[in-house]
Amino acid sequence: MDDEQAWQEVIGAIGLFAILLIVVTLTLWHFTVGRRAREVRADENEYRQLAAQAVEGQRRTEKQLADLGRQLTDLQSRTGSLERILKDVE
Repeated sequence: MDDEQAWQEVIGAIGLFAILLIVVTLTLWHFTVGRRAREVRADENEYRQLAAQAVEGQRRTEKQLADLGRQLTDLQSRTGSLERILKDVE
C-alpha cells in the first residue's frame, strides 16, 4: 500500500507542477500579448500623427504654390507691360 500511495503522491505532484507550469506560461503569454498590443497601438498613433503632419505640410505647400503661381502671373503681366512701354518709347 505504501508503494501505491507513493506513486499517487508522485503523480499528484507531477500533475500539480504541470498545472502550475501551464498557469505561469499562460499568464506570461497573456501579459506579453497585452504589451505587444499596447505597443502596436502606440505605433499606430504615432503613424497617424505623422500622416496628419504630412497632410498639413502638403496643404501648406499647395497654398504656397498657388501664391507663387499668382505672383508669377502678376510678374509676367508686368513684364509684358514694360516690354510694350519700352517698344513704344523706341
